[in-house]
Amino acid sequence: MLKSEEDIIAIIADDQWMMDLLRAAKELNLPDWWICAGFVRSKIWDVLHGFSERTRIPDIDVIYFDQTNLDESEEKRLEKELYSRLPDVPWSVKNQARMHVINNFPPYTSSIDAISKFPETVTALGVKLDDDDNLILTAPCGIKDVLNMEVNPTAIFKETKELTLIYEERLKKKDWSSVWNKVTYSRRYMTFEAEKESR
Repeated sequence: MLKSEEDIIAIIADDQWMMDLLRAAKELNLPDWWICAGFVRSKIWDVLHGFSERTRIPDIDVIYFDQTNLDESEEKRLEKELYSRLPDVPWSVKNQARMHVINNFPPYTSSIDAISKFPETVTALGVKLDDDDNLILTAPCGIKDVLNMEVNPTAIFKETKELTLIYEERLKKKDWSSVWNKVTYSRRYMTFEAEKESR
């Protein structure tokens, strides 16, 4: 049973495929890089469900933070480099120094800051290899929700009705419980309704 960040690191370290992808990403020498989101979450949920085969991941999300080059074509160039190393992997590379514009957020200060503002706490996870090839996990929203298999929005996606709706639409589209049947969804967040009632 998974109970700690050390447990999560251990299951990834024992996964040769995941480690191969991490080594490939490290070779790009990107600033503040991580492989994040479903790459980590799906592994955790596969283990918690006792799956013997890996659940297919639509994208392998490699992120980094570089304010000196915000050109999207640089991300595409990096994707091509990764495809040349591991061609059968659905690579997606995004510079978080420019991605705040997608949700009209203030600029992110780092990749971890960006991860903390992903829509769901269970997705706000990243892993990478340090200079000594030690596996590092970041979980700015904690690991409680992902280990409990309970989907909740991150703090920023509870702030406005518009963001809550984006969060809810994502849940419908992802339909994670059809793949991992132990996954539950917290009740709809109505922070904005509660605020109106308190006035």
